[in-house]
Parts: sequence; C-alpha cells; structure tokens
Amino acid sequence: MTSPLRHKPFLLFLLARAAATIAYQMTGVAVGWQIYSLTHRAFDLGLVGLVQFIPSAALVLLVGHVADRYDRRRIVALAQFVEAAALFGLCLGSHAQWAGKEAILAFIFLIGIARAFEFTTLQTLVPTLVAQETLPRAMALNASVRQAAVILGPMMGGFLYIAGPAVVYAVSGALFLLSAAAIAAIRIERPLSQQREPVSLHFVFAGVSYIRSRRVVLGAISLDLFAVLLGGATALLPIYARDILSAGPWGLGFLRSAPAVGAFAASVYLARQPLQRKVGKVMFAAVTWFGIATIVFALSTSIALSFVALVVLGWSDMLSVVIRSTLVQLETPDEMRGRVSAVNAIFIGTSNELGEFESGLTAAWFGTVPAALIGGIGTLLVVLLWRRFFPELAQRERLQAD
Repeated sequence: MTSPLRHKPFLLFLLARAAATIAYQMTGVAVGWQIYSLTHRAFDLGLVGLVQFIPSAALVLLVGHVADRYDRRRIVALAQFVEAAALFGLCLGSHAQWAGKEAILAFIFLIGIARAFEFTTLQTLVPTLVAQETLPRAMALNASVRQAAVILGPMMGGFLYIAGPAVVYAVSGALFLLSAAAIAAIRIERPLSQQREPVSLHFVFAGVSYIRSRRVVLGAISLDLFAVLLGGATALLPIYARDILSAGPWGLGFLRSAPAVGAFAASVYLARQPLQRKVGKVMFAAVTWFGIATIVFALSTSIALSFVALVVLGWSDMLSVVIRSTLVQLETPDEMRGRVSAVNAIFIGTSNELGEFESGLTAAWFGTVPAALIGGIGTLLVVLLWRRFFPELAQRERLQAD
C-alpha cells in the first residue's frame, strides 16, 4: 500500500494542521488562565466554550453549503487569516491591559466564527489528497500529527505565558498565518466536481437527511457527542491546576497536554495497525474507558495520577474519533462531504465547546469535583443506552461497508 506521506499536497496539509493546532491549543491555555485569573469563576470558563459553540451552531448549514460549492483551500486560508487577526487583537489588548473578560470573549467569538468554516472544510480536504484505499491510514496520520501538536501546544502556551498572555497570542497568530500559507500552496490532484446542484432547502438540509438515513454513522456521531458532552472535564483544568493540585500555568499546560499524549500514542498505533475487525465493539469499549478515566481524574488530588487519568482519557477518545471520522468520510460521497462534515462538526463542537459550558455551569452549581464526577458517570450511562438504541453500531465489523 502506498504511503500517503509520498504525496506533497498531503504533507502540506499536515504542516498546516500542525501549525494551526499548536496555535489553537496555546490560545486555549492563555485564555483559560487569563479568564480565571480575572474572575475566579468556573462559570466564566464555561462561557469560553459557549461563545465558540454559538457561531458553529448558527452557521452549520451555511458552512456546509459553502464547503460544497467553493474552493475549500481558499475557505480554510481565509478563516485562518481571520483567526490570526483576532489573536493579534488579543495580543494588543493584553499588552495594553484593556482586554477584560468581555473583550476576550468577543475576540474568542470572532475566532469561533472563523473556526466554524475552518474546522468543517479541513475535514473535507483529506479524501481529495489521497487514494481511497489509503484514506484510513491518512486519517490516522492526520490524527497523529494533530495530537502531537496538541501535546506541544499547551506546553508551549504554559511556558510562554510566563512572559505574559500577549506573547502567547502573538506567536499563535503567526502560526495561523503559516498554516494559511501552507493550505494556499496545496494543489489538489482530484478536484471537486464542477457540477453544482442548484441551491434549495433540500440541498442545504441534505447533510442532516443523509446522516439520519445512515444508522451506523448517526450512532457513532451521537455516541461521541453525548459522551464528551458529559465527560468534558478538561474545561475545569484551570481550577484543578490552580486550586486543587496547587500548580501554576506550567501545571495547566502539563495537564492540557496529557489527553494528547494518550491520543498521540493511540493514533501512532492505529497508523501502524489500522482497525480491521469489531470496530463497533472497540468504539463502545473506548467510550467506556473515557468515562472511567474521567471519574478517576475527578477524584484525584495528585498531579501524577491526574496526568495518567487524562492520558487514558485521550487514548480512548482517539480510538472513538478515528472510528467516527473514518466512517463518516468513507460512507459519504465527495459532493456531499461539506454538508455532512458541517453537521458532524456541530456534533463535535457540541461535545467540546458546549461540553465546556456544561462543565463550567455544573461546577458553578455543585462544585468542581462533583461536576467532573457527574460527567464521568453520565458517560457510562450513555454507553449502556447507546448499545440498546444502536445495535447496528455495536455489531459493525469493519470501517468500510461490506
């Protein structure tokens, strides 16, 4: 089997993905620590997730339509340029000390708008850069590079934050510009068909209808959604690092990198040993371990044990992500990938950004540790329910339909 690394367009894509992911992760560390330092309220950490989720939810149908009708490289490059501009604004505001909570959230909202277009469209590029028979390996390599960046990004963010948040935002903005340049340099060998279906309500909502008609895809996406929505304890990491584990910004960066360490190890393993059999059972097992790891993290008062729990959480989450994303890409025709990926992005955004808001809200109501514990237990309950609701997913043998 030919390695996808032999294709220059795919290598440029990986470079862009690494730069953008490092920038995004660095920003997450800086924003989380800065917001919590300003307000000392768990609810405000949840607001960071909410202001990112709102634009992705509001723009889902428009994003899918745009991704299926226009040059996907230009969409991603333009979105990343906007993200860079917002980060340079945060840099100036932090340096001049006029960026309070409201200003930070406003810039994050702008980044959320751009990220809605970037995230969805990026998912549609990989299948156009490699042959179909190498797509599972390309998806695993893509995940490996992303997770390596997720490991490096928080550590860089925590280290650079010593010099102040403005430095973190400046470096992140520069990395987004680098990513945009790499994406713009990609030459797609198998371009999207120029035949365009007329715009209609049927065209816009086709992604929703398509996912509903594929029970296995619907089950995989929704399982991941509710599991991560309930188990999104990572939003509480600034509180754990500062108040429970008594660590500084370095501790926050250390903990934020932990899930990526596990995810990177899992993605490297999957790149070498792609899943061949019992993919449905593997996905349910992975989400179960995700819930168990969340419970252990919730109860831990040791930074070492917390790190290990988050590593296991990242490993299990990566197994689930690779299965879900590969199922979506393999079972979706190219002319619909933008709309289907947009809907998929809403599920992912709901589980991540809205999950952060849910964690911040429950922490404000019940306390930090009970909120994380409730999330882990809820994840295990979701696994039990989804095995009953979606037996087709549990019985799925291979990623590619027979």
